[in-house]
Amino acid sequence: LFTVINESQKQQLESVSYSSRYALGLFYEAGTGIGVPWAARYIADNPCVRFISIDNKKRNIESPETGPSVVVHTTVAFGSEHLDSDPEEVQQIILSHLQRIVPSLPKPSSIKCQRWRYSQVTRAVPSCPGQMILHTQPLLICGGDGFTRSNFDGCIESAMSLAEAVKPHL
Repeated sequence: LFTVINESQKQQLESVSYSSRYALGLFYEAGTGIGVPWAARYIADNPCVRFISIDNKKRNIESPETGPSVVVHTTVAFGSEHLDSDPEEVQQIILSHLQRIVPSLPKPSSIKCQRWRYSQVTRAVPSCPGQMILHTQPLLICGGDGFTRSNFDGCIESAMSLAEAVKPHL
């Protein structure tokens, strides 16, 4: 194996930082009603829960054969504070906050709690055009929101930059 990253690139890549958070998925049997008038909701005033979506509504794929699911994202502060906590404990904390925010939620048939160590970019690669060429023969380019910012526009910007970087090598 050969080393493809030079020292400058290594330092740039190591300077990237990400926030951490948890995602909680609640899964329901087909036909279960989730009695809320929204598909997604941003929660501004809770120390634990930041975002809730009724995933099938948000994706516009409501069907009688598929059970609904609810996705909950925690705040960055909560994610950092509980980064190395027991996932079972974290799940219970999130569920207790969720119960207070949406008391009408029915009991799910299953729950999945996921630690998301690298959630959103808090500091991207400095002075970067959305990608980095690590090696030319063979071509090795990396990109993504770590080279721009963590939103849809940042991802598109990186993708366009990657496409432009690949073009001369086709």
